[in-house]
Amino acid sequence: MSDGSTPDLSALISQLGQMQQNLRQAQQDAASQVLEGTAGGGVVRVKVTGGLDFQEVKIDPSALDDVEMLEDLVLAAVRDAVEKAHSLATDALGGIGAPGGGPLDLGGMLGL
Repeated sequence: MSDGSTPDLSALISQLGQMQQNLRQAQQDAASQVLEGTAGGGVVRVKVTGGLDFQEVKIDPSALDDVEMLEDLVLAAVRDAVEKAHSLATDALGGIGAPGGGPLDLGGMLGL
């Protein structure tokens, strides 16, 4: 039983278990979302999941005349897609906290 001065270990363990479950769910949700990176005003489009599984590359035929530009556009679209996937993962994981919705405070347990 907690006297208020020490953390309730069973409650902390319960919070950690819930947080771990929330983290797994957030990772699964993010990994299953499909994002699109674009370059050149949509001349090149790349689809990727939040888990960085690349699914599709679409290139407007007008870009085929300049191979060097096309290479740059494909690279830019891939970078855009990866940045969106990283942002999605960061947002998903940033929302993980204690079961009541607030952040989980481990400071006392860790001696901080």
